[in-house]
Amino acid sequence: MFVNLRDRLDLLAGHSIGVALSGGGDSVALLHLLRQGGCNVCAATVDHGLRPDSGAEATRVAGWCRDWGVPHQVLVWRHGGDVPKGNLMDAARRARRDLLVRWAVAQGVDTVALGHTADDQAETLLMGLSRAAGIDGLCGLRPDWQVGPVRFIRPMLRLTRAELRDWLRGQGLPWVEDPTNSNPRFLRARLRRALADLGPLGLTPARLAESAAHLAQARRALDAATAEAAPQVLHEAAGALQVDAARLAALPPELARRLVQAAVLWISGADYPPRAADLARFCAAMMQGRAATLAGCRFKAGWIAAELRSATMARWTLAAGGAVRPLGPEGLRQCPDWRATGLPRHVLEVTPGLWNGDRLAAAPLAGHGQGPATCAPSFRDTLLSH
Repeated sequence: MFVNLRDRLDLLAGHSIGVALSGGGDSVALLHLLRQGGCNVCAATVDHGLRPDSGAEATRVAGWCRDWGVPHQVLVWRHGGDVPKGNLMDAARRARRDLLVRWAVAQGVDTVALGHTADDQAETLLMGLSRAAGIDGLCGLRPDWQVGPVRFIRPMLRLTRAELRDWLRGQGLPWVEDPTNSNPRFLRARLRRALADLGPLGLTPARLAESAAHLAQARRALDAATAEAAPQVLHEAAGALQVDAARLAALPPELARRLVQAAVLWISGADYPPRAADLARFCAAMMQGRAATLAGCRFKAGWIAAELRSATMARWTLAAGGAVRPLGPEGLRQCPDWRATGLPRHVLEVTPGLWNGDRLAAAPLAGHGQGPATCAPSFRDTLLSH
């Protein structure tokens, strides 16, 4: 059985890997399965400081790693007690990601492994069902993704929590249980209890995880179809997208929705898509040629561009020599030949200008001054990377 668990890890031996080690059974099993599978490992424990015992637990895990001969570091989320309002769990996830990326870079490690299992996949699928999610919300957890120079992987998505606990007991290895995992205040904890009742009906974590994997394959097919349709419907210029409304309306509704959602995410730089109802209204307006705004994006006269109040220069590379900020109406007034570009006013107003005080030194996309202005990644590259 132990050999079978190692064989089912989606990983090649001999790689240097960082492990996000909470001290829970899943991450402890991951650490030792990787070690026994021939990987060179180091570990980091993130202390979010959200529970009174979190610091002591991180210290305990550090002691285990010392005993095991595993390089280890405790990463502390420095929020000073000022815990972000709103979605606390999302804020904690973002903090953990950022801390792990910086740690991995400092260690010279390009891959960080997370201990999510088939049970986590099953719970994520059920959470999506509880929200009436579409296919994107039912695909479960991604097996891997990139954050800057660091690749995150989840090599245990085909293993169940019960299998790993049995393996740990057989190896005589310790672990700690996070009390939030059984706190009914959290939906995921309630779903864990529900899964125990669903098992006799055949809805086991392994079966549900398999369904999530099938849905992920369907999503990849939809993503490919969306990327294929994009050049026929959207034309990128000056960090904006010109829309062929008739061709957009002729697409199957799901492809049209995915294409507009991708456009909004690319222009806005948001991490999450807008609400389904808001996106549907925005799609309808585009197909009918009506002006509309959504998530910092503006559709007008056949073009989607950033709203001026939301425009960011983070996507742009411009020749140095002054402050880079959006042109806005004032900058455009200093570009007498902007109409010759063929681009509408609301698109050019959110392109970059090189400013010296109130004087516009250059605005290449508006036909003023020299030097290139490049928006990266392109919309096409963004589509193909998902």
